[in-house]
Amino acid sequence: MEITWYGQSCFRLTERGMATVVTDPFDHKAIGYSPLKLKADIVTVSHDAPGHNNTDAVKGTSHLIDGPGEFEIGGVFITGVQTDASGKKAKDAVRNTLYVFDYDGITVAHLGDLKNVPSQAEVEALGTVNVALVPVGGGGGLNAAKAAEVISLLEPNLVIPMHYSTPDAKVQLDSLNKFLKEMGLSASAVETQPSLKVSRSSLPDETKVIALEYQRE
Repeated sequence: MEITWYGQSCFRLTERGMATVVTDPFDHKAIGYSPLKLKADIVTVSHDAPGHNNTDAVKGTSHLIDGPGEFEIGGVFITGVQTDASGKKAKDAVRNTLYVFDYDGITVAHLGDLKNVPSQAEVEALGTVNVALVPVGGGGGLNAAKAAEVISLLEPNLVIPMHYSTPDAKVQLDSLNKFLKEMGLSASAVETQPSLKVSRSSLPDETKVIALEYQRE
């Protein structure tokens, strides 16, 4: 399967003969980056905010998933697990949904705008995670230290950081380097590539961080 990043928390997951998924499409006027011109069978929304819910930017969608549950669409098994970011007041709490996509035994977890380290029950509900798409830049999502803690809990084979500061982002977020330092990595030690092709045989035994270049449509 192939994973492509378009900036912020928006990815496209594709596999021949199976449904295509786009996660958290954004409003470029609010968030920055290039306007999205994507097609997908399934769109997932982690929470209701301009950086994550611009479903009109994705054409051809037959299924919209914006909350918890279990789904099987076009050969892809999807599990949504709800988490609540705790605000100072109950009304400030943001409901966030994590999604795990199972493409013929390869599992990809999109953590959305997860703000707090998940409970053991939430981690167990996600099951085995091969690839974790993790917010690392703070703002509404995990900061660098919490992101590193979540990764240690999930123990994925591969980590793709998202939701961090880039030249095209309008949102105030921390840099990728801050997260890499938290992980004990130097920027030069991390592979950067246009997209990630994943097969069972390519999964490393030890957790590896790969930075994707966001695609300009």
